[in-house]
Amino acid sequence: MATFSKPSIIYALVTSLLISCFISACKSDKKENKTENPKKEKPKHIVITTESMDFNMPDTISSGWNTFVYQNKSPQTHFFIVDKYPEGKTSKDVEELIAPIFDKGMQLIMQNKAEDGFAEFANLPEWFSDVVFLGGSGLLSPNHTSSTTIHLNPGKYIVECYVKMSNGVFHTSMGMVKDLVVSPEVSLLQEPIADKTISISSTKGIIIDTESSITPGNYTFAVNFEDQIKHEHFVGHDINLVKIHNNADLKVLENWMNWANPQGLIEPAPENFTFLGGVNDMPSGHKGYFKVNLDEGHYAFISEVPDPSGKNMLKRFQVSN
Repeated sequence: MATFSKPSIIYALVTSLLISCFISACKSDKKENKTENPKKEKPKHIVITTESMDFNMPDTISSGWNTFVYQNKSPQTHFFIVDKYPEGKTSKDVEELIAPIFDKGMQLIMQNKAEDGFAEFANLPEWFSDVVFLGGSGLLSPNHTSSTTIHLNPGKYIVECYVKMSNGVFHTSMGMVKDLVVSPEVSLLQEPIADKTISISSTKGIIIDTESSITPGNYTFAVNFEDQIKHEHFVGHDINLVKIHNNADLKVLENWMNWANPQGLIEPAPENFTFLGGVNDMPSGHKGYFKVNLDEGHYAFISEVPDPSGKNMLKRFQVSN
């Protein structure tokens, strides 16, 4: 039988202990390395919530592609649009210099003094013509949620809704205007992949990719703005998705889509229609996306312009199995 001296035993124990410590340290280093090199975070949506006449949302977001999830928890129909105002202009300028003129002009229009009302808009500051609309959600009915993805460069913006109260006062004057900073930090979100594509222009109207039928389910729509112009009501065209229920009068809907009409874009919204979002005004050459879950029924894409059908900006379609 082999025998071992005391020093040999001590040497073996020390060696074994050192090996154990080395293995433990390596495992610890691996854990630390995992902590030091975490996986990229999943891109976060920008949540906007309206409970009354407000936009509850972050003050600052990343630049690049951002998905805005708009929750309309109020009893009114709303939308949000992102405006690029001239350098140095803020929501305070909107509240003090812009909104009062629009409210006064609208009151005159509602009093059947359309000529005086439109003349009032000539009092808008000269710089107002430089405001650029860069997209946002289409019209959204109460207790509904929309999902819209747009691309924004770093800078300062304003978010607003200009649907009207029943007395003709714009929601902008009721508090639905907010400053938004888009930081140089770039969002992790990639440009969405569309299931279907919509193109819109002042000459061709709304053109829908209809190569395949639309069955119930979740869809991502791309909206290409081939051009953009100011229509008779001084703003451009957009895409709004609306579900059409039984006994709905499309002519009433068309008249309502023109804010310059005394009864246009005013509360209450037309009966038997449910607005499901879309993509708001964008400049020529720009593209936006929106996601929606479509169940069976009759729908339409409609633009917020005077006489949508006459401009080929009212397109009906059916969702069925």
